[in-house]
Amino acid sequence: MKSDPVHSSPTRPIRSFVLRQGRLSDAQARALKELSPEWGIPFSRNPIHFPDVFGNSEPVILEIGSGMGETTAQIARQDPQHNFLAIEVHGPGVGSLLRRIHEDHIPNIRLIQHDAVEVIEHMIVPNSLAGIHIYFPDPWPKKRHHKRRLIQAGFVTELTSRIQPGGYIHVATDWQDYAEHILAVLSSSPRLINSSSTFATRPAWRPQTKFEHRGLKLGHGVWDILFHKRADSIID
Repeated sequence: MKSDPVHSSPTRPIRSFVLRQGRLSDAQARALKELSPEWGIPFSRNPIHFPDVFGNSEPVILEIGSGMGETTAQIARQDPQHNFLAIEVHGPGVGSLLRRIHEDHIPNIRLIQHDAVEVIEHMIVPNSLAGIHIYFPDPWPKKRHHKRRLIQAGFVTELTSRIQPGGYIHVATDWQDYAEHILAVLSSSPRLINSSSTFATRPAWRPQTKFEHRGLKLGHGVWDILFHKRADSIID
């Protein structure tokens, strides 16, 4: 998943990503053309009415940066009682997830191919989400690039306002420095409460990727951070 902010200059707005557009395969290009009308949601500056989009009133979980879609598809398949809205900017990933939805018959996913900051600002109303998943965002490991990291206080405030009381934000990263930064940022929000004393055990709903499994066998760490919105935090 790569979906991270670049701070603005006087002439450049803040974005939630750095565009690293890979080459589309023929199958991905076909999926973008043929399947987007069915499973994609065009960006607009109007709020989404989730029951209209999904055809039901099941709770909605937002995923920021769905990458190639393998994890998104697996979570949605195993949890049909939730709807999933994935945001991804990169064409190959969007095309890949559209193919998975179609071929595996996963009706509870919709995709938006756009900047997550703008989607959240314009399309997601306050107190409307059951949860938010952000898995393996770009760690921007060089210190001079840390300001580009997605998880910053201002963005967390926006995310928190869109979650229902009792809903959650779940982040996973394989960079310890970034994990500590994320933990500190979420801990500083007065409207969020940590589900653990520090880092969380990987929740059952987050499948372990092949890359992650290989890294763990080599001794690399993975850190899960799971916070809930306080039940008394209603007005935004």
